[in-house]
Amino acid sequence: MREFIIEADGGSRGNPGPAGYGAVVTDAATGEILAEEAEYLGVVTNNVAEYRGLLAGLRAAHALDPTATVHVRMDSKLVVEQMSGRWKIKHPAMKPLATQARSVFPPDQVTYEWIPREQNKHADRLANEAMDAGSAAKSLDEQQLSSSGRETVAATTEQPQSTQGWSSAPDLGAPATFVLLRHGETPLTPQKRFSGSGGTNPSLSDAGREQARRVAEALAKRGTIQTVLASPLARTRETAGVVAARLGLEVTIEDGLRETDFGAWEGLTFGEVRDRYPDDLNAWLADPEAHPTGGGESFAETATRIAATRDKLVAAYAGRTVLLVTHVTPIKTFVRLALGAPPESLFRMELSAAALSAVAYYADGNASVRLFNDTSHLR
Repeated sequence: MREFIIEADGGSRGNPGPAGYGAVVTDAATGEILAEEAEYLGVVTNNVAEYRGLLAGLRAAHALDPTATVHVRMDSKLVVEQMSGRWKIKHPAMKPLATQARSVFPPDQVTYEWIPREQNKHADRLANEAMDAGSAAKSLDEQQLSSSGRETVAATTEQPQSTQGWSSAPDLGAPATFVLLRHGETPLTPQKRFSGSGGTNPSLSDAGREQARRVAEALAKRGTIQTVLASPLARTRETAGVVAARLGLEVTIEDGLRETDFGAWEGLTFGEVRDRYPDDLNAWLADPEAHPTGGGESFAETATRIAATRDKLVAAYAGRTVLLVTHVTPIKTFVRLALGAPPESLFRMELSAAALSAVAYYADGNASVRLFNDTSHLR
């Protein structure tokens, strides 16, 4: 069995302030450096940066060999003692990061050791280089934005500017930002027919393909998308393919992003459903547990699926900006859950084809809705 040594560090110039981490993975037997990781984090605390460095090192080691044993060396007494189980984790920003770190390897494969700062110079250097590069890039971006007036959907290294009590604390780290894109039009879209995951699975119309092209250009200009995920249905896969090709990215299929199954109502208009199944429709509108005629999926079941998908993706893409190409009900559900709104709020949201929305998710579990139903790129 291979053994890796991870040396990790994080720093914050201001605590909280501009922060970054560094991590080095070496082969315990040969001393060969196998991986180096570093990232600028925006404005966070020292402790958050240290945990992010640990997490990056563990993930890099796991990518090299998930069966290896790992010995972590850090000059953060807090992180070492908490991850060793000797100190309790009290700060809400630390708990999810520690949970993520513990999930990378089985606990019996990882040990922790505190070392003096002078023995952690490699990781410290990487962290400082990340802070230097990030601060310089941020300064340049601010100058460019000031001169051009250009807007972005959501920058992953900045926190909400509100000082109200509901805003996230500045030490929670860069959020996982989901840019939610409804697919382009299909032949069913202009007729407002039910089109879920149990129907004919239509492809995009010519209008829908043009919408996908326009949103791809808009996202390319903004330059914030790092990953593209899509529902498995044809219309979302096609929309995502157009966008990803323009951004130079690959598309990853995520089944949890599929549309609700509308049962026997698939392909019908709302009026047709009301004429044919009035009692079932009234029950469906009044009760989130009710199912469409013929089975299908209730709004409550959709919400459970979307919440599970959200939690999985937030853990996987912390600090990143991810495009989720999906459907009306999933996007409205992401927004509803982020706002803590009741189920009936789904009927009070208008969501156009190829519209963009955005939600940021922080390490303490809070969310911030940053954009909804933006169609400016289609004008």
